[in-house]
Amino acid sequence: FMKEKPILPLLTSMALPMVISMMVNALYNIVDSLFVARINENAMTALSLVFPIQNFVNALAIGFGVGINALIAYFLGAGDKKGADRAATQGLVLALIHGVVVTVLSISIMPAFLDMFTNDVQVYQMGMEYAVIVFAFSTITMANLSFEKIFQSVGRMKVSMIGLLCGSITNIILDPLLIFGIGIFPRLGIAGAAIATAIGQLCTLLLYLTVYNKRPIPVKIRKEYLAFHKETDHRLYSIGVPAILNLALPSLLNGILAAYSQIYVVILGIYYKLQTFLYLPANGIVQGMRPLIGYNYGAGEQKRVKKIYEITLAMSAVIMALGTILCLVASCGLMELFTENAETIAAGETALRIISAGFIISSVSVTASGALEGLGKGTQSLVISLFRYVILMIPAAFVLCRIFGPTGVWHAFWITESVTSVIAAYVYHKAAGSRK
Repeated sequence: FMKEKPILPLLTSMALPMVISMMVNALYNIVDSLFVARINENAMTALSLVFPIQNFVNALAIGFGVGINALIAYFLGAGDKKGADRAATQGLVLALIHGVVVTVLSISIMPAFLDMFTNDVQVYQMGMEYAVIVFAFSTITMANLSFEKIFQSVGRMKVSMIGLLCGSITNIILDPLLIFGIGIFPRLGIAGAAIATAIGQLCTLLLYLTVYNKRPIPVKIRKEYLAFHKETDHRLYSIGVPAILNLALPSLLNGILAAYSQIYVVILGIYYKLQTFLYLPANGIVQGMRPLIGYNYGAGEQKRVKKIYEITLAMSAVIMALGTILCLVASCGLMELFTENAETIAAGETALRIISAGFIISSVSVTASGALEGLGKGTQSLVISLFRYVILMIPAAFVLCRIFGPTGVWHAFWITESVTSVIAAYVYHKAAGSRK
């Protein structure tokens, strides 16, 4: 059905479950931060400081999952069932290895990492308390994202939706109970937020395992493919690494802003929580696109590949336009959700209004990167990621903050998105015409 059904209804049917589930997942991120912010601003600062490492762990899980998704869809489109099974098996094995390594490394580096950004004892203690619990469950996070992308690669978007909803709703329910000690639950503060997150992740994994064993899908995890396979692993990483960088590189901005005040680190942390909510509907559409574009590319349906890309771009632009309007008219209210500090609110309003200038144009690079990952062209997607963050964003933020102070960092966002969109459009159209 991926190469026969009309594109718009097909893309909508694939994307809608992901948009719904990712919106709920984004809502969980917002709610989680709201409850933590009610402890005190130090708790929100601690959460913001841990975020770069937490974001990297999530980026590794999601980004590598993108590689699994794209490769399975490509093999299925090409009629290579064995290749699809091998990609699924190797992807899951490597993801579990990533989880173990990340657990050890992230917990080990966290004391030194927090010391770099704060001298406040309470912020440090809260950061450590939250980080140790969350990162202890990194392997479960990796397994979750692998199964999510496996289900998505075969068009089972509703399973992914239910999995995300299960984890997010569990987390939303447990957050206030464990943070504030409601009823029979102990008052655990920021540790309660971390435990709620961990339990939500565990519930999602149990659901995926149950569905995988009870409801057969076109690809299987097979024992004969457990041994490392050089070609498959290379292709998984060549697609996954660019996706990982695309998600992880923004965290480098924390270091620039920390030089001014913890207020700006808090604002950046709040923005990334809001960005999750604003961008995830567009990313949900891109997730729906990936298996479609990969399958049709594998089947040699170039005209459908082009049409899928164009429709996805238009849908993403509409969503980002709505996000721009929201940030312009409700910036104060959005900031007040997370803090009562008047200085933070005022500075945050300015940040949201400036950053939102780049939302609509960013739909070009977001869609192009997702399409390239779906086509299995990881190197080209990496080019876009490197331009956005390493070549443009970080240097622009560094230079502009020297001229305009911390406000310069916010201007770096829209400037970067404008330039990157031109590069992304060129790279995509050049790469999409090649089947190498």
